[in-house]
Amino acid sequence: MMGHVSVFASFLGYYDFKEWSGIWVGPILMVVLIVLFAVALRQMRPTRPQQIKPEASPRIAWGDIAGVDEAKEELREVVEFLRDPKRFKRLGATVPKGILLHGPPGTGKTLLAKAVAHESRVNFFAQSAASFVETFVGVGAARIRRLFKVARKKAPAIIFIDELDAVGGRRGVGDVSGEKDQTLNQLLVELDGFTARGDVVVIAASNLLEKLDPALLRPGRFDRQVFVAPPDRRGRERILQVHTRAMPLAPSVDLDLVGRQTSGLTGADLANICNEAAIGAARRHVDQIGAQDFDTALERVVAGMQAKRGLNEQEKRIVAYHEAGHALCAELLPSVDRVHRISIIPRGRALGYTLNLPEEDRYLKTREELIDRMTMLLGGRAAEQLVFGSVTTGAAGDYEAVSSLAAAMIDEYAMGTRVQLHRVGGGSAVTAEATLRLRDEEQHDLADGAYRAASGLLRGHRRWLEALAEALLEQEVLERADIDRVLATLPRPAAAPASAEPGIAAARD
Repeated sequence: MMGHVSVFASFLGYYDFKEWSGIWVGPILMVVLIVLFAVALRQMRPTRPQQIKPEASPRIAWGDIAGVDEAKEELREVVEFLRDPKRFKRLGATVPKGILLHGPPGTGKTLLAKAVAHESRVNFFAQSAASFVETFVGVGAARIRRLFKVARKKAPAIIFIDELDAVGGRRGVGDVSGEKDQTLNQLLVELDGFTARGDVVVIAASNLLEKLDPALLRPGRFDRQVFVAPPDRRGRERILQVHTRAMPLAPSVDLDLVGRQTSGLTGADLANICNEAAIGAARRHVDQIGAQDFDTALERVVAGMQAKRGLNEQEKRIVAYHEAGHALCAELLPSVDRVHRISIIPRGRALGYTLNLPEEDRYLKTREELIDRMTMLLGGRAAEQLVFGSVTTGAAGDYEAVSSLAAAMIDEYAMGTRVQLHRVGGGSAVTAEATLRLRDEEQHDLADGAYRAASGLLRGHRRWLEALAEALLEQEVLERADIDRVLATLPRPAAAPASAEPGIAAARD
């Protein structure tokens, strides 16, 4: 036995132990990595498509959706086909293979898909496009195949893919691994119908139509593209009626007025306003939701939550004159929406705000109307300069809005005086340097002309500016009736001051 030990010791002495350790480290590390990879694969469970059966789904009927009448009409045909396919097939008609709902967030695209499933009484499979994308190549394509396979077995059925842009973006852009492209390719194959799908309708939703791959948008895949737009004034009123039909409303609540105050808001925003109004009424320990609750909810959604920070007397005076400048310019310019409320109570990031109330929804704007809006936006800074002889950082948001509007007027709408016949791309490499310089000069001219016009209006109506600011300092919030009462006590100037910009409309009498 001792002889064997001595032989083994001499063997170890002959071969260096470090050399043996270097030989075995590589294979051992490889085995460990393989084991860890296998454990990770076992932990990854396949994402199953969510199946919502008609009898178990939320009862979202056509009557529960308002403000999107055009989109509802487009989808009614799909419902009729799924309910009675023989009537269409007898005439050789086929159901659209795919329907793409696109539009701003919160306009009701997901609700429309659920309403189609409920009204047609078919199986509904919902899946987020983000759940198809994985680190490992091929996993997303397998999930697409499984989703369509399950749906075909349950036909007639509806497949709803939310946020399609997560997987349907342009191929070859920012996809190093190739997983996204393979997943999109598999989706295109399923939509093409190489495998018979039966009565399966694919409904997808996206907020970014311009980022989708062109192959997805051609006929034969998504045959119909339905734009779900924000609601108009009547649509907003109907949406408010839907969300408040189970709420006890006080007689003072005017949903038509609330609809006018919420121009540009989506259905999701309106639902949030109704909920915030109910919460506010509960805080006050009352049995009915009143008009003041809706006003508070609208302020919270549009301007932000009331801040607890306080302003010193000098800051309060500056904010009062700043907001009075905005409001007075809006009162004097005929194309600007009239002021509904002025407040110098800090909310969110704003130290004060001026709420304009449109008489009706407008979809087209003239050059003069856009210049008037810039004039109103710069009225706050012009008031600070006129009264205090200096300006503050409080107009940063106004500067940003004016800069964006002036750039859009030149680049997108071709409303300049010298740049009119073509669209100027700000970052285009083929745009001449002289054209870009001309574009910048045009934007500066628009902004400077609007500022001169605002200064002229405020100088010509200095007493009105002082009266509005003093009333704000006293009451902090002025409603429409308060504004009329303040301005009615003052005589009107004999003549409106001449505008510094030819495009500015004359002051409102």
